[in-house]
Amino acid sequence: MPSSLPNSIHARDVEYLLHAVTNARRHEERGPIIIDRGEGIHVFDDEGRSYIEAMAGLWSVAVGFGEKRLADAAYRQLQKLPYYHSFSHKSNEPAVLLAEALVRISPERLTKVFFTNSGSEANDTAVKLVWYYNNARGLHAKKTFIARQGGYHGITIAAGSLTGLPTNHRDFDLPIIPVKHVTTPHFYRYAQPGESEEAFSTRLAEELEATILEAGPDTIAAFIGEPLMGAGGVIPPPAGYWEKVQAVCRRYDILIVADEVINGFGRLGTMFACEYYGIDPDILVLSKQITSSYQPLAALLISDAIYQAIADNSAKIGTLGHGFTAGAHPVATAVGLENLAIIEENGLVENARAVGEVMQRELRRRFADHPLVGEVRGIGLIAAIELVADKATKARFDPVGKLGLAIFDAGHEHGVIIRAIGDQIAFCPPLIITEAEMIEMLDRFERAFHQATAALAPA
Repeated sequence: MPSSLPNSIHARDVEYLLHAVTNARRHEERGPIIIDRGEGIHVFDDEGRSYIEAMAGLWSVAVGFGEKRLADAAYRQLQKLPYYHSFSHKSNEPAVLLAEALVRISPERLTKVFFTNSGSEANDTAVKLVWYYNNARGLHAKKTFIARQGGYHGITIAAGSLTGLPTNHRDFDLPIIPVKHVTTPHFYRYAQPGESEEAFSTRLAEELEATILEAGPDTIAAFIGEPLMGAGGVIPPPAGYWEKVQAVCRRYDILIVADEVINGFGRLGTMFACEYYGIDPDILVLSKQITSSYQPLAALLISDAIYQAIADNSAKIGTLGHGFTAGAHPVATAVGLENLAIIEENGLVENARAVGEVMQRELRRRFADHPLVGEVRGIGLIAAIELVADKATKARFDPVGKLGLAIFDAGHEHGVIIRAIGDQIAFCPPLIITEAEMIEMLDRFERAFHQATAALAPA
């Protein structure tokens, strides 16, 4: 231990903690905001300042902060059975009940649940189970995944390879698994002049098919995508996109993995985004709002066809050689059960749809015509504003991210926490937010927006 420990918790943070998704040198200069407690849609720092959490933490705190029912559920389970594993025929009641509940509310073909601790682990597991499944079928060459540029699927080795964001690859030597990335389905950015959304979707489906045929259909295992892309900039797909993508995948025996780590549990105004977009997945990946992030938990739901092949192969080999020490954790799954009960009992999916309409309308009314705003987009309680240097040409700022960061910083001054993804400002408030709270959130953001753009926007 150092002989003179810094007195301030802020200084200790800078001295001892390496932060995720952070410029470490910038952090040394500015230090952290220490979040001390939370209540409803608000969090409070250690100096007593209040912030509306317009990102629900990291797209995840559905029921808000300080929900006593979740704390009580965790405490009860900690007293009864604080931990057990799911290896070698062992189980626990909360894991069984949550798996049953997830199958009940998920797309019809999904019949089995595998629990992990994070979305990254869940997507890693999806890769391994798809490989295992195809090997069990004797299709040993069917290994390559197709993902999208700008997609986000996590940061572990396999999940990070699936992710299509340069900063998650650069200097990590990723991608390392066989993966091909196709065009981001972002109509505003990548549609050709005069092209309709349907025509854009058709072109992307044709690109997908060409990619499959070039590689050889016998080598392509699965297509993975977020129904609505989150960390890549909150990008809803164009009209007809998922229908056309699914048709191509079914034509060539390619599995569809729907990554609903952000979308799931009501974010778009339906329990799952698969319902919103008419997606019939072979694998559904869930995390974040599954416990409102009060406990680390994620889940994969798989079709019966995949399960039967996996079960047969585990009998042939003698085991399914995959699992996590804390997978199907009794405390995490107990919290997940109670969280799901709160979402259902309090009508939070319906609230997301109703208050989401207010958010979408107000964002467009207030910002769509601003000269530095290229696009306002989103569905339900998830949205983004894309900032541009030139509205007519859609030219990006140089350097990218300077204005976004200025708005992010100004947000703290005005008591609202948003997320800057380069020069895209994301919103994803807790599902419990009321219409009055939404208006207050947008009022605070609007003040921050005008402060930052007045200082940095070109004349």
